[in-house]
Amino acid sequence: MWQLYVYSFLAGLIGANGVPHFIKGITGEKHQTPFGNPSSAVVNVVWGMVNFAVAGLLIFYAHPHARGHLLRSFGLVVLGALLTSVLLASVWSKATKK
Repeated sequence: MWQLYVYSFLAGLIGANGVPHFIKGITGEKHQTPFGNPSSAVVNVVWGMVNFAVAGLLIFYAHPHARGHLLRSFGLVVLGALLTSVLLASVWSKATKK
């Protein structure tokens, strides 16, 4: 049961982190990744897709349908995504003010 909670929460964290990288990448902009500061648009698209793939695998291995806890899993994904979104908004709003 603990896997459902941990994997779902982590899927939200990682999946939400993939969004800005993917968006920046497909719009041709450079953005910071673990591979360099700033990384090229192609690297950002790939990094965003890796984040999405890892989030999908975490949901798959959480087995929310098999356990009948789809709503709990969804809530934890949303909570993880909200946490990442708030943290990223805070970090990037401070970085753009400088």
